[in-house]
Amino acid sequence: MSTIPHLPGIMSADELCETVATIVGLQQPSGMIPWFVGGHCDPWNHIETAMALDVAGFNSQAEHAYQWLVATQSEQGWWHNYYMPSGAVSDHKIDSNVCAYIAAGVWHHWLYTSDRAFVEYMWQPVRKAIDFVLSMARPDGTILWAQHPGERPWDFALLTGSSSIAHSLRCAIHIADLLDEDHESWSRAHRLLEDAIRDRPQVFEPKVRWAMDWYYPVLCGVVTGFEAERMLASRWDEFVMPGKGVRCVHDEPWVTAAETAECALSYAAIGDMERARELLECTRPHRDVDGAYWTGIVYPQMIKFPVGERSAYTSAAVILAADSIAGNTVASRLFWADDHPLQTESAFALKKS
Repeated sequence: MSTIPHLPGIMSADELCETVATIVGLQQPSGMIPWFVGGHCDPWNHIETAMALDVAGFNSQAEHAYQWLVATQSEQGWWHNYYMPSGAVSDHKIDSNVCAYIAAGVWHHWLYTSDRAFVEYMWQPVRKAIDFVLSMARPDGTILWAQHPGERPWDFALLTGSSSIAHSLRCAIHIADLLDEDHESWSRAHRLLEDAIRDRPQVFEPKVRWAMDWYYPVLCGVVTGFEAERMLASRWDEFVMPGKGVRCVHDEPWVTAAETAECALSYAAIGDMERARELLECTRPHRDVDGAYWTGIVYPQMIKFPVGERSAYTSAAVILAADSIAGNTVASRLFWADDHPLQTESAFALKKS
């Protein structure tokens, strides 16, 4: 039986492979995957697209993507925000969330391939990245958002980015467990960060206009159970345009397929597959004839935005949501909390095999 997700009417297995082919077509000889032809690459979305490659079985291309990360990582463990296919840096900012996400990608690749040698190869890049990110942690557990090279970090933390960092830390801890490496300081930082997200959301810079601040604590497995259901219900009417998808900001009719797919992932993470499928189906109008996905649509005019942009990370988000809903593999549960009932089929069974 194929493990490729098959959701007729949303994204069939054949359609998923068509979409992955558009991502593969963007990959540079270096392994970099830019947003679109001639566009820039940011490491977070680059990792997201590598995950999508693994979903479709393009494991060697995914590994090539991770090798680009290894080649471009600084000695201190960070990456710049944006790179061009030429190798030039187009945005020198260093984002803590962007740097942490390598752990999620490596853990996801392990779940798909059981390739311990690859995880061992990636251990030092993961360790350096996580240690760098935690160097930006404050005593209250929050992690500062960003800095410029050689400068002090900016003095605030973001809820969306911190939720993603919490998920990446959880994946890093799993990797350390797999390799029998110490992770005591990471585990302590993870607990403090999750406590801040769950119990003290006011400590984060307010970004209430943006949909990601609404669903990311659930997507990343920090807020679970009844509290997760309540959190998602609390702003559904603000952000969801019925039958169309999720607005990227609550005060404009700008629906983005990536936010819609990520919100679907959030519902899948709490076991509401009916709502997850309903949301993911809304991404169909974003699908182009070759399988690539338009980034956004303005309603009711049906204007594509940004103009002419079909982004690889958007396609990747749709693929990851389809994978989570289909639930064919342990890897499809990447964004589920560790205490989710179906997580009893532990990825660590692979370690013992």
